[in-house]
Amino acid sequence: MPEPVSIIGASGALGFGLAVRLARAGGEVVIGSRDIGRAEEAVERARERVPGGVFDGVGNAEAAAASEIVILTVPFRNQSETLSNLRDVLRPGQLLIDTTVPLAAAIGAKATRTLGVWQGSAAQQAQEMVPEGVSVVSALHTISAKSLRDLDNRLDEDVLLAGDRLADKVRAATLIHAIEGLRCVDCGGLEMARLTEGLTALMISINVRYRAHAGVRITGLPDELWPAATAAG
Repeated sequence: MPEPVSIIGASGALGFGLAVRLARAGGEVVIGSRDIGRAEEAVERARERVPGGVFDGVGNAEAAAASEIVILTVPFRNQSETLSNLRDVLRPGQLLIDTTVPLAAAIGAKATRTLGVWQGSAAQQAQEMVPEGVSVVSALHTISAKSLRDLDNRLDEDVLLAGDRLADKVRAATLIHAIEGLRCVDCGGLEMARLTEGLTALMISINVRYRAHAGVRITGLPDELWPAATAAG
């Protein structure tokens, strides 16, 4: 059973997909939104998809305080404001899984382009903004939101993780592995997020051309991807 989790922005496509998948795996999910009404509406929709699932819908601040793991699933244009508003709520020891991608759609341009981020990546910007003691792991950039939301769809793809501490990546991978069909791959330090985030634009371009919801699979890896992680955990 996955660790309880709060998802900021779970009224949106990706966050909602993660919410229903994790709840179906037996996890307790807190759905956060700037608009509590939207959070409550998302909970109603989630309960329709996962009868018996444990959900709660609250404002972003209450959601961020509710769990030790927080997943940020807001658009890039909202990332900075959201984290600024949560700065007094997030606390040392928490893990923030950042899914943000600096797509050019944030400024009205094409979603197949990315914007330059002064810190190097959206995840590095997040790490700079959260309070000291809060860890950031970058993940879930190549997963189709539509595929996640469709519980009849069988997932079979990799999730690329980037983070500066192995223990944090172990924790994120343990949560994500609760979703059947997802395998986490350690891509290295948080600086690698500048590359993994850019893959979102690539996948959008591919999926538009093939009218698909394709994901990423890394071949040639050993069967055990987290031997050091198991020991660390």
